[in-house]
Amino acid sequence: MNEKDLGPCSGGAGEPGRRIIDTSTVTAAVRELAIAAAHDLEPDILEALLAARDREEPGLARTVVEILLQNAEIASRERIPVCQDTGVAVVFVELGSEVQVAGDLAAAIQEGVRQGYRDGYLRSSVCDPLTRVNSGDNTPAVLHLASVAGDRLTIRFLPKGCGSENMSAVAMLPPAAGVEGIVDFVCQRVQAAGSNPCPPVLVGVGLGGTFEKAALLAKSALLRPLGQPHPRPDVAALEERLLARINAEGAGVQGLGGRTTALAVHLEIFPTHIASLPVAVNIQCHAHRHKETVL
Repeated sequence: MNEKDLGPCSGGAGEPGRRIIDTSTVTAAVRELAIAAAHDLEPDILEALLAARDREEPGLARTVVEILLQNAEIASRERIPVCQDTGVAVVFVELGSEVQVAGDLAAAIQEGVRQGYRDGYLRSSVCDPLTRVNSGDNTPAVLHLASVAGDRLTIRFLPKGCGSENMSAVAMLPPAAGVEGIVDFVCQRVQAAGSNPCPPVLVGVGLGGTFEKAALLAKSALLRPLGQPHPRPDVAALEERLLARINAEGAGVQGLGGRTTALAVHLEIFPTHIASLPVAVNIQCHAHRHKETVL
């Protein structure tokens, strides 16, 4: 999706020097992202699945990956969800300092989620955690808002199914645990998850910050395109090491064995306290749905 597809931003009164984006534009964009994410896997995940298929020996693991690819093709062609779990809507927003939204940005995003799940006939899975009463329209979405430089509004939509989300965890390791402790914790989490997150998975790892920052880093790590290593060489090397060990442990496709338990490991880091070493693991299933637009 590009700016042209979404129509022009509206004019109107705003602070001098700032672009004005109407809330109706935001709502329309989020609606389209919700529907597209449910139907179409991005090229990066399809390419990763094709590579996984080619790595596997003829047999059960390769056959299952081929079925996953066929499922994705049918979902896109027939405009039906690639998975029955259309997820909790997680929305990452970057608001440029030279942009002003004419109205309530959060409300506009929630309305887009509501319209997208309704108009796309997507399963509503969000409920009250105590009463278990379903909200009926998959709201509220989980919003993460960041202020950045520039004149753009970037929206990243990540529907998160909970077969994989439930396998996530945070550990507050002692600093003495070091890199070996980080590797052990991440690999143990993936191993313990077994077939629950529908492997081959994408493993997001958050390292540093605080308890909640590590979890957010792990989730945001899922947004990086597959195959794109971390720009810091030592972090990229750790990603490779984690991926090699996870795949060597042999849980494999759908937990049935083979060479591909994980398609990628993405690690994001942040400075932390001298007395702390937070590590978070957020697992994403093979149907890694994510869409992005820039307004």
